[in-house]
Amino acid sequence: MRSFVHAALPALAISTLIAGTAHAQGGVVPPTASASSGALKIAYVNSQKILDSVPGRSEAEAQMQKEMEGYRAEVQKMSDSLNALVSAYNKAEPTLSATVKATRQKDIQTKESAYQQRVQQLEQQAQQRQAELMRPIMLQINKVIEQIRSEDGYAMVFDAGNQSGVVVAADSSLDITKKVIARLRTAGPISTTPPANPPKPSAGPTIKPTGASRTPDPNQP
Repeated sequence: MRSFVHAALPALAISTLIAGTAHAQGGVVPPTASASSGALKIAYVNSQKILDSVPGRSEAEAQMQKEMEGYRAEVQKMSDSLNALVSAYNKAEPTLSATVKATRQKDIQTKESAYQQRVQQLEQQAQQRQAELMRPIMLQINKVIEQIRSEDGYAMVFDAGNQSGVVVAADSSLDITKKVIARLRTAGPISTTPPANPPKPSAGPTIKPTGASRTPDPNQP
C-alpha cells in the first residue's frame, strides 16, 4: 500500500527557516555548517522511517483495506455489466438495423459515462478517507517532533526522507529519527476509529472495462 503511505508524507511537520537565514550566504545553509559554526542548532528526521515505525499505522492501513472491499465490489459489478452490454452489442450488430444500432450505442455511451463518473467519485472519496485515517497519526508525529525540537533547543528540523526536501547529505549525529520513533512508541498506538458512516474508498487505478474502451461509431455499418 505504498501510495497510502506516500499520501501522508507531505503532512509531516518540518520547521521553516528563520527569516533571512536561508539567504545569508546566497542560499540554504548546509546542516553541518550551521551546527559547527554555532549559528543554528539543527537536526533532521527521516519521515519514511518514522511512518514505517509509528504505532497505529498498520491499523489505519487495515481499516482502509477493509473499507475498500465495498468499492471493489461496486466497481467490478459496474464493469461486468458494461462489458456484457458491449459484448451483446458486438454479437448482434450484423443483424441490427441502423435505428436499433444507434439506440444501443447511445445506451452503451450513457452507461460508460456513468461508470467513469462513479469511479472518479469513489477515488476522490478514497483520498479524503486516507487523509482522515492518517490525520491523528500525523498530528502525533508533528507533536513529538515539536516537543523534541523545543526541549533540545533546535532552531529547525529538516526532513531527509522527503524527496522534495533540501537535505542532500548531513552528519548522522544530527539525526533524531530514532528519538522520535522511541517517543512515539512510548506514547502508544494512535486511535484511527472511523466515523459512523465513512465514505466508500477507492481500490486504486481506474478499472477499464474490457472491450468497452471505444464506443461504437453509429456512422459505421
